[in-house]
Formats: sequence, C-alpha cells, structure tokens
Amino acid sequence: MPSLQRSLTGISGILVTPFDEDDRIAPSHLGPIVGRAIDAGVHVLTVNGNTGEYYGLTADEAERMAESVCEMVSGRVPVIGGVGRSVNEAARLAAISAKAGVSALMVHQPPDPFVSPRGLKDYISRISDAAPGVPIVLYLRNDSIGTKAIEALCRVPAVIGVKWATPNPLKLAAAKAAAPDHVVWVGGLAEVWAPPFYAVGARGFTSGLINVWPEHSVAIHEALEQGNNGKAARLIEEMRVFEDIRSEEMGGTNVTGVKSALAMQGLYCGPTRPPSAWPLTTDQEHRLRSFMIRNKLVEEAAQ
Repeated sequence: MPSLQRSLTGISGILVTPFDEDDRIAPSHLGPIVGRAIDAGVHVLTVNGNTGEYYGLTADEAERMAESVCEMVSGRVPVIGGVGRSVNEAARLAAISAKAGVSALMVHQPPDPFVSPRGLKDYISRISDAAPGVPIVLYLRNDSIGTKAIEALCRVPAVIGVKWATPNPLKLAAAKAAAPDHVVWVGGLAEVWAPPFYAVGARGFTSGLINVWPEHSVAIHEALEQGNNGKAARLIEEMRVFEDIRSEEMGGTNVTGVKSALAMQGLYCGPTRPPSAWPLTTDQEHRLRSFMIRNKLVEEAAQ
C-alpha cells in the first residue's frame, strides 16, 4: 500500500481554525496544537475541515490556512487540504493548496440543494484538473446518492480514499465492495463510530479530539489495529462526554466543544463563528470541565 494510503488508515486529525480578538484568523496559535499532535503519533493533519469551520471562512482565509499549516507541519506528517463551495472556488483553493504542499485534497460534499450524482462527479473532476497529480479524498456526509454513484466517484482517477461520515455501516460495506480496491475507506465520524466502521472494513478515523488529547486518540487507534475491541470500547467510553457535548444543538457545538477545551488548557483559539453555537451553556461548560479535570487535561485549580 502506498505511504499516503497507509497514513489514511491511521488518525486523520482535523485542526481547528484559530481566531484572534478581532475575529481574524491567527494560524500561529496552532503551533503547540500541531506539535503536540505530531509528537503523540497522529498520522495525518487536515486543514479546512469541518472542525476547522471551513464554511465559516472566506476564500482568502481558507487559502491562507492551507499555506500556513503546510509551512507549520513542514513535511513531518501528510497534510490534507479541504476544498469546497462553488466549483470555481474549490478549484482555486485546490490549486493554491497544491502549491502550498498538501499531500492530498479532501473534497467536501457540496451542500447545494440541487446536487446530482453525475454533477458531483463533474465537480470532483474539475477540482482534480485544477491540481494535477494531487490525490483526492472524498468526504461523504450523505449516502443517499447511492452505491452506484459512490462507485462512480471512486473511479475518478485521482480519488484514493473516502472519509465515510454517515452512521450507516451497511451502506459503507456496500460502497466499499463496489469501489476499486485501491480506495482507502476511513471512518469519518470520529472515535465513537470507529468500531462499527472497522467491523465492515474501514480503517482509521477522523478526530477533533486530537486538538485537545491526541494521546488518547492514538491509544484508541492502536487498540483497534490490534483487534482489542474491549480496550477500544473502554477508551472510547472515557472520551464519550467530549463527543456528546460536541453533538448537541444539532451538532452546533461540535467546534465549540473543541475550542472551549483548548481555552481551558490555555490554548485559546478564539470563539467559533455563527451559525455555530458560542459559548457553551453553563451545563455544557460544567460537564466539559469535569471531563478535562477527570482526565488530567487541566488542573483542578483551573476551575
């Protein structure tokens, strides 16, 4: 298996996008977060993903984030750059991300109300044409396009992987069986969904936890790779409060939970941008701080 595909079977850490007090992106704030994740053994880092508030960024901000993260990582692990929005914006960001040095592009599934399966294939092909030779990872959050359409997307020559982000392991199994053998299938719903996805042949998982507690994500991955499902389940249960908070308010606290946890650690990355929820409610804040203290991620005196 080529090295990039092998890395995809590990942990794909999705980085937050830091903002300063004037709501400007502040990429330098990622320095200690990136360093900690790489030192812990996280295999791949993703910029301009959903945990990075991609849809809350301007095109210029997304371009700068891609350039800044590639420079910061400096080849220590592969960097995947998220692209999306209109096809022309996605193609421009793909070209700039490729020039910056990303190892692959992650194509967000368009939220356009009039997406067609064959139009989606054209969308991915246009992006690929804008960044010749750069591998593509599909980010599928809606499997209603069907197995046949997913297979067609996987046959776009540049596609090497799929981050599966729908809670439907059986459809994942069907899509994996239909697609070319070289495509790597990654669990795209973080640690809590990794075991059922592993059961149908996916490998690796995406993670927002790596911003806050990368060692724990690495331990979960190692347990899954060793087939120690009992240990993986216990480790996942230990971080479930974190993911439960992130899933509340229709998922609107997804990034809020991560940035709030970072702030508790003294790694302030600013608030999230609307329509994300900010700040956490009093109850959410209490549960998150209790989680952080219990797992020694902050000192109890920080209350």
